[in-house]
Amino acid sequence: MSASRKTRSARFKPLRRAVRIPVWGDLGIRLGSALLLIFAVIMIHWWDRNGLVDNLDGEVSFLDVVYFTMISITTTGFGDIAPISDRARLVEAVIVTPVRFAVLFIFVGTAYNFLIKRTWEQWRMARIQEKLSDHIVALGFGVSGSEAVAELIERGTDPSRIVVIDPSEDRLNDAEALGCNVMAGDATRDETLKAVRIDKAANVLISAGRDDTTILITLTARSLAPHVPISAVVRADDNESLARQAGANNVINPVRFTGLLLAGSAKGEHIADYLADLASVSGRVQLVERLVTPEECGGALSELRSGGRGLRVYRDGKALGFWEEECQMLRPGDVIVEIIPTVNGTHNGDGQVGS
Repeated sequence: MSASRKTRSARFKPLRRAVRIPVWGDLGIRLGSALLLIFAVIMIHWWDRNGLVDNLDGEVSFLDVVYFTMISITTTGFGDIAPISDRARLVEAVIVTPVRFAVLFIFVGTAYNFLIKRTWEQWRMARIQEKLSDHIVALGFGVSGSEAVAELIERGTDPSRIVVIDPSEDRLNDAEALGCNVMAGDATRDETLKAVRIDKAANVLISAGRDDTTILITLTARSLAPHVPISAVVRADDNESLARQAGANNVINPVRFTGLLLAGSAKGEHIADYLADLASVSGRVQLVERLVTPEECGGALSELRSGGRGLRVYRDGKALGFWEEECQMLRPGDVIVEIIPTVNGTHNGDGQVGS
């Protein structure tokens, strides 16, 4: 784990509890608060009505008090009713003015949340959707999902090409801080995945935290995007085959990978270190999968133009080791897995090393 990612994970977050109030409930609370403040001012004005003067008939009735309160709070002020005593003017300055600001903030905040903010978010989402193509969709931003996204960014992926879907606002804030597009929603729903144009994605990464949820999301994603590569994280061995049946091209079991590292360390103290080095872009070497280039066709796997060490070739769905005869002549369409150095350069995403 790099220093920047350690800093993110160690950042302090204050305790807070999620408040789930429906839209109508939120609107009712806002309007009720405003009306309560207005009623309180009406009562204060009625109690201190002797300090007010009506320039039309000289008598201040309850209706006049209601009228004066409304024009006072809305800062209209026609001047037909006015405070004349020192106490009435003090009430206007000390009590009514703060209430006036509070009511104004309530109505402005309500208009922003229910009209301006939603209109802005819909417009912004439409603009983002227009540019979504050949992007990476990360469904779940927990431990595995956040590490995967951070690793992709460190490997050179533009954060604007990554879309993160998660129900947690706190996790989405972390993803947005990285520069990713974010969306709060249920990834098992068709509407959610259609909104991020999953059928036009380059890859889909699924890490929901629960195997059953991951498999359900995989089924949904595969039905909407039949040809998009899907990678899913499951933690139980029994669920690996289910995830593949659901449509996952790659199934990663972090528990099994941890076991491999432990077993490797038992055979040699440096094996686990090397495996972890391979898995991270911040290590001295990097494991890369790419298509063979036209210049490399006809050559051997050991003679790659990238300067890397060829390990395996995938041809027609078959895995070929570097020691096999078929790897001595690469063909168009072959997929190569190689190790490239990252000590004096960075990987540019195409299997090449750039300084």
